[in-house]
Amino acid sequence: MQDKTLWNSCLLFFEDTLTSQQFNSWIKPLIFEIQGNQITLTAPNSFTLKLVQERFLPEISKQAELFLSCPPHFELRTKDQPLNLLSSKLPVPITNIVPSTVCQLTLSKHKNQNKLNPLLSFDNFVTGKANQLAHAAAIQVAETPGTTYNPLFIYGGVGLGKTHLIQAIGNHIKHENTQAKICYVHATNYISDVVRAFQTKKFDEFKQFYNSLDLLLIDDIQFIADKTGTQQEFFYTLNSLIDGHKQVVITCDTFPKEISGMTPRLTSRFSWGLTVAVEPPGLEMRVAILLQKAAISNNPISEDVAFFIAKHIRSNIRELEGALKRIDAYSRFHKRTISVELAKEALKDLLASQNKQISIENIQKTVADFYRIKVTDLLSKKRTRLIARPRQIAMCLARELTQLSLPEIGTAFGGRDHTTVMYACKTIESLRNLDAPLNADFNLLNQTLRN
Repeated sequence: MQDKTLWNSCLLFFEDTLTSQQFNSWIKPLIFEIQGNQITLTAPNSFTLKLVQERFLPEISKQAELFLSCPPHFELRTKDQPLNLLSSKLPVPITNIVPSTVCQLTLSKHKNQNKLNPLLSFDNFVTGKANQLAHAAAIQVAETPGTTYNPLFIYGGVGLGKTHLIQAIGNHIKHENTQAKICYVHATNYISDVVRAFQTKKFDEFKQFYNSLDLLLIDDIQFIADKTGTQQEFFYTLNSLIDGHKQVVITCDTFPKEISGMTPRLTSRFSWGLTVAVEPPGLEMRVAILLQKAAISNNPISEDVAFFIAKHIRSNIRELEGALKRIDAYSRFHKRTISVELAKEALKDLLASQNKQISIENIQKTVADFYRIKVTDLLSKKRTRLIARPRQIAMCLARELTQLSLPEIGTAFGGRDHTTVMYACKTIESLRNLDAPLNADFNLLNQTLRN
């Protein structure tokens, strides 16, 4: 009976705070079991499992604490293969969901999460062409909060440094003004605060807290899409802070006007300040990031090793860091010096999986499905804009995501010359700086193919 009551409470919460598609895809398929304070969650696949661990486990733990006499222990597994997760009081180290706040919000009962991450500063943020505008804007905001770009809206794909940038802003302002009231919160936790304020009839307290801030840093604003009540309250908070010359910084995975399910007045308000993008890092920037992170971990690597990793891991900074840690662990376990040969051995499973999954046929099918055209159209001689632009995007993705040469890519696209592929890549790279919707499409396709 205990398991049904507890899990029903979780289901009601998530059904109220998530869209129906999110709820049916991520929460409803979970199998919940409890014995004493041991809770087992079984997911249909590893993707859902990781998503639950990163985004929803803290709230499930909070719900469990209301029903159990002692802190819950969790075990997360898939149907075919168990995956252990240490839990106890559940420190929740995932940056996507941690609501690190400098000011304590009594509505939220997030424990031990009341500080910005001091390791995320401007000093250790690697800059390059992919993020130089966002970096410059962030520094300007940190030095003159509430007076220049308000709100500052930073968008881009997963793992590109958005959270690092906004936390760096918070750390800088906190250092310059120790009395500043600063709140860093993930959008999912902001939703939880809104829901909890309604449930506990403490909405005045909720408004008083958020409206009293000097700096609000809100991560992944796309999660409030389709949540009309939360959007309304955030709109009021946004207006109150900006009108009071208090700084607001927002991150998102896409361009403001491309967020599905967001009210027009809110997306319009986002554009009142400055909107900047962070792009996937180029080769040189990836090498620089790897060299810096290796130096920070007191296990430096050579440029040859950094170049090898950067050449094969192209999606985002988190994957680069993950590859570096894997190589470091492999080196320590085998008591061998890190070299290109050792890096190949350490990453062989990852590289084999990557090469197997991202084929040029998969790229062509994914792009064709996305633009609702046929694969045969991409391979044909048709030059209409509806066909030519997706074809160029597919060629550019093939160049970035596979090890094929330009002539090989050209051959795969209906026997075209390598110069056609080169022209397509240059065209798309240029357009991505000028055409925000096209850039968003490219990033989405890139991310889809990598996952």
